[in-house]
Amino acid sequence: MPILLAADSSAKIGGGSIGHMQPIKLDLVPREAFAALSLHERNDYLQKLAEEFSEKTNRPTFIFDKEALARLRVFYMRRSFADLERGGVKIADAELAAALRSLGETIKGSEHKADVIAMLKAELPAPVLREAPADDSQLSLFVPVIFDAPLKDDVNLMDIAPFTMSKNRRLTLLRYELKDCIITVAGSGEHGLATVFDYDIFLHMLSYLNEEVRRYRNEEAKGLRPGLPSQVYRPSASHILKFCRRSSGGKQYKDLEAALDRLAGTRLKVVPLNGGKRREIMNVPFIDKYRIVSETASGHIDQVEIHIPTWVYDLVVRGKGAPHILTLNPDYFLISQGLGRMVYRLARRAAGRSEARYSIAEVHKRSGSPQALPQFTQMLKQLVANAKVFPLPDYDLDFVGGRVGQLLRMRYRGEGGDVANAERAALPLLD
Repeated sequence: MPILLAADSSAKIGGGSIGHMQPIKLDLVPREAFAALSLHERNDYLQKLAEEFSEKTNRPTFIFDKEALARLRVFYMRRSFADLERGGVKIADAELAAALRSLGETIKGSEHKADVIAMLKAELPAPVLREAPADDSQLSLFVPVIFDAPLKDDVNLMDIAPFTMSKNRRLTLLRYELKDCIITVAGSGEHGLATVFDYDIFLHMLSYLNEEVRRYRNEEAKGLRPGLPSQVYRPSASHILKFCRRSSGGKQYKDLEAALDRLAGTRLKVVPLNGGKRREIMNVPFIDKYRIVSETASGHIDQVEIHIPTWVYDLVVRGKGAPHILTLNPDYFLISQGLGRMVYRLARRAAGRSEARYSIAEVHKRSGSPQALPQFTQMLKQLVANAKVFPLPDYDLDFVGGRVGQLLRMRYRGEGGDVANAERAALPLLD
């Protein structure tokens, strides 16, 4: 398998959060008043509360089923004075009981709104995409034209996650045994593995190089003699953040250096399994090296210099024909969860403009997740449930029956799709 790269990006660099939401204000009835309502009135109140919450958080209207309403009723009433008298313990002194009730309600009342908001978030589908930064559509005069270049990613590594999906530091390596090769991804002992969010910088580098090659070939076609694109490029930090659709807050600049450290220390090793007399083992980094060229007076990174690794440069610049890279939807950068990005990349590679199906176990294998299969299954099912309300870019997700269990189905919904033909036996099917 040629060593080609796949796309996966998200909403953070190095784990820094992007943007923030204003505090949500809900007018809640006291628990005593709620307790006085009939069952029907409680359900009606909770449904209206959910509608108010959905409107304030840009969620579509969602109708609770009986089980969800039962959970919400119990949650709304919990942590009240009655909790003090559980287990048969009674407070005989009426004056003391009244004082404790008042104290308890005062203390818990301040936390009750936060509890209810957390409860609603748990019951309602969560957005799959984060909000774009406020200046997302505004181009800075100092941002190079590459900002408008299509988001590109290499193809073959889109079959797997060549990074950790979590923002948490991970030192253990990833190992993927595919039909034609074995791929291992190892991070440095000091910085750990590159994350799915760090990988945004790699995508920026690949997209930059692809755009430079496009310009080079256009000039060649006009009879000019342009020089080959440089193997070193010097983007500004604001350019990287804007390309990745992130805000330019102070933490973003601070986390940029940590992300570069992880990318420089993460290596991919590809061992082909072609059975021939000779084989070439590749052991390569995401980026060769980098250096910070300058910093602003505030200490934020202003510009960096990144050396493009030879394997990436040769793939895009010196390879015969068009490089094996795919264009990704720009909203890929807005996918907030690592698993969501991994599934989108897999869909983009395997489903294309039709559809593909994978068993849950196969998705688990290709994700590199350290979680056990049952826990991973729950995460994947939650992602699919959320994506039904807040869809992923380009693809719809659902589960269908397979020979040995449920299959994750990824269906292209854009223009020019060939979903009808995808129902044929030629459909990619891995279970």
